[in-house]
Amino acid sequence: MEAIVVYITVSNEEEAAKIARTIVEERLAGCVNIVKGIRSIYSWEGRIEDDAEVLIIAKTQRHLFGLLKERINDLHSYDVPEIIAMAIAEGSENYLNWLKGVTR
Repeated sequence: MEAIVVYITVSNEEEAAKIARTIVEERLAGCVNIVKGIRSIYSWEGRIEDDAEVLIIAKTQRHLFGLLKERINDLHSYDVPEIIAMAIAEGSENYLNWLKGVTR
């Protein structure tokens, strides 16, 4: 199993909780952390934006990324949501085994 961490930014904590609960219930992620109080500065439609956002950190398996991305796009309020994945190079064997067991 190849495990990944997926970063997703959303507009508020309510949206974060809705997405997090859905992807865990559907076994697209084993665990999701919600990090409040991030500040994002980015370029959007020719302007520099400076917004408060909430970060979702989802742990899952690489082969689920396509399904996870589709589901997040269905649930997300942004036109272009940030959905980026990074490989987990090393991890606790017990945790990674648990992750494999609770995801599809």
